[in-house]
Amino acid sequence: MASGNKYFGKRIKELRESKGYTQERLAEIVGLEYQTVSRIETGYYFTGYENLIKLADAFEVPLYELFNYSHFEDNPEVLKSNIQAELNNLTPKQLQFLSKIIRNLKEYFL
Repeated sequence: MASGNKYFGKRIKELRESKGYTQERLAEIVGLEYQTVSRIETGYYFTGYENLIKLADAFEVPLYELFNYSHFEDNPEVLKSNIQAELNNLTPKQLQFLSKIIRNLKEYFL
């Protein structure tokens, strides 16, 4: 599961709860199965453009608000976990290159 999907799902849950909707009620409004809403909220499923529009309408927010989840990423432990997950997928050559970038960034910010 991509971390973007996870944060998107958390954002959908946050918006749903702010409206006082259950997953079943949101599914009914948007025209989805409630299991699909659950999968979206847990980050196991991402939906298409048409459903994104319906979700934004259901929450009475502009479409871009569905993707306003940077506040979930501000936690240092979450950031470290996300970085570690990304590192696990890099080749040795990519890791070496990234190491040089990090060293240069640290020198720049010191």
